[in-house]
Amino acid sequence: MPVLLSQIWFGPLAALVLGYLLGSIPFGLVLTRLAGAGDIRAIGSGNIGATNVLRTGRKGLAALTLILDAAKGAAAVLILDAIWPGTGNLAAIGAFFGHLYPVWLRFRGGKGVATLLGIALALSWPVGLAFAFVWLGALALFRFSSVGGMAAAVAAPIAAAALGQWSLVALFLLFALMVVWKHRANIGRLLDGSEPRVGGAGHA
Repeated sequence: MPVLLSQIWFGPLAALVLGYLLGSIPFGLVLTRLAGAGDIRAIGSGNIGATNVLRTGRKGLAALTLILDAAKGAAAVLILDAIWPGTGNLAAIGAFFGHLYPVWLRFRGGKGVATLLGIALALSWPVGLAFAFVWLGALALFRFSSVGGMAAAVAAPIAAAALGQWSLVALFLLFALMVVWKHRANIGRLLDGSEPRVGGAGHA
């Protein structure tokens, strides 16, 4: 019986832990240091995500950070679910929280939007496309990175419900709540009118 229980729990636990380790890779910090742009945590919002990398003036680095942050979320889901079928959701949780709270950076990570995009595309590509469409649409309309990210995150559980993918609704709702929570400082600035627009001075 103990051996059987260990076999049952090993796959899900491994997917969660390995997903966390993949998600915790701080690509924004690594890329800016390799490019000689310094420590990204010392400028702007101090965030390690693509939006703050853009503040270095390196648009290419910001784009690459976004791609890699999304890729690590997708990779965690696809690879670990292939190794241990049925563990994709746990791998997604690990990767998402790994990005938000990486152990290497004293649990001070990013806000999860790009990583969530990759996760959504891997778990359900129609939800991922809805996420991307809302993200880009809200960003183009309002020119606030925070509004685009939060709108996309909130759109994910709605899209999953609209598609009848009920097993994913609660998961995406959890992710949406965490994205909004991580943007709480941005929400305060939006309310008092001090939130910088994309491309504007002091954008973070």
